[in-house]
Amino acid sequence: MVGKQGRQWRSMCKGLVLGTLLTSCMILLYCLSSLQDHFNSPEVPVPYSCAHRPAQSLQPTNGSDPLPGRALCTPKVDIMFMKTHKAASSTLINILFRFGEKHRLKFAFPDSRNDFFYPAPFQRSQVKDYKPGMCFNVICNHMRFDEAEVAKLLPADTVYVTILRDPAELFESSFHYFGRLVPLTWKIPGEDKLREFLRDPHYYFDPEGFSSFYLKNLLFFDLGQDNTLEAHDPRVEEGIRSIARRFQLVMLVEHFEESLILLKDALCWEMDDVIFFKLNARKGSTVSKLNPELRAKALRWNAIDWKLYQHFNSTFWRKVDAYGRERMAEDVEELRRRNAEMAAICIEGGHAVEATNIQEKDMLPWQPIGEKSIMGYNLKKNVDTKHRKACRKMLMPELQYLTELGVNLWITKLWGHVRDFINW
Repeated sequence: MVGKQGRQWRSMCKGLVLGTLLTSCMILLYCLSSLQDHFNSPEVPVPYSCAHRPAQSLQPTNGSDPLPGRALCTPKVDIMFMKTHKAASSTLINILFRFGEKHRLKFAFPDSRNDFFYPAPFQRSQVKDYKPGMCFNVICNHMRFDEAEVAKLLPADTVYVTILRDPAELFESSFHYFGRLVPLTWKIPGEDKLREFLRDPHYYFDPEGFSSFYLKNLLFFDLGQDNTLEAHDPRVEEGIRSIARRFQLVMLVEHFEESLILLKDALCWEMDDVIFFKLNARKGSTVSKLNPELRAKALRWNAIDWKLYQHFNSTFWRKVDAYGRERMAEDVEELRRRNAEMAAICIEGGHAVEATNIQEKDMLPWQPIGEKSIMGYNLKKNVDTKHRKACRKMLMPELQYLTELGVNLWITKLWGHVRDFINW
């Protein structure tokens, strides 16, 4: 009994410490963000296209012999990737980092942290070393999308890309990953908090609550829209139309390899440019599977995201049909073969391991508060010189890669120390 009371007191003390530290950090970040809100500079037009371009022209094939009658194209390097939460975005950002390094592209990075002051709407002044008229090739870190601000930062020929995930699965993942950062979840009783929340979400949910956006229509929120609207509100359809007008390609997590083939085709890249290892995945023991009842409830609760997903699921398969189903199947098989070859070359044991089994600290992914559920990789010790650098980059977690690219992550690192303290 004494032991249980001790654990309760310890839990309460940690909660108080967490609340105090979070409040202090958010006040600091709000002040920093507010200062940037007043950033006032003359409007200087961005060039139509940035100068850094690969020299070669390619045919959009699967890497085999050129197809007769297909026009040459130049690889596109001006790219806006809208990084949505818990939607394989860490894997995609690794692809973009590697391509950008290969072609010496200029990234628009955040200053002092790994996101653009999320959940505040994006502003150009949040970009590291930004000056009006500067030309950037790629922006891909987490932000809350603001079309007008992004358009003033990137060239007019920029290709806009994002990715969506089945809203029920996204909600489940977000609830478990971010739940401890959302105070409204702290009062949910029982062991299965997700089930209890979905039993009567309106009872627990507070739209004005701290970080509550993580638990309702997160995709719509990330894309700069109002996630608290009713699904039948006309502004929902208008929001979906505005997203469709802006983004040339909307990928789907559930069809990730097909999405990468469409991305390769849209950007006129080579197959080698989209080879990947799955990053930032949760270990299976912490991933709860939604039964049909909970899935239906999750979709009703995230009805706007479900509308969004259904719309772009339709457009996705129209793009696949235009690409050619048989050609798509061949290219997906080729991509899988290339991935397997690189896994055999790079990965110790050939698969991801739990965080506690990662041998190099520099290869440890960021973990959520209170657990070590995000898996990572061990680099083979005998990788030949030809592949060692490429293997390391493909396996490198996002924060470490950002640091290597020159981003000062002092705010993120400060929060990391707070997180470690909470996990004593």
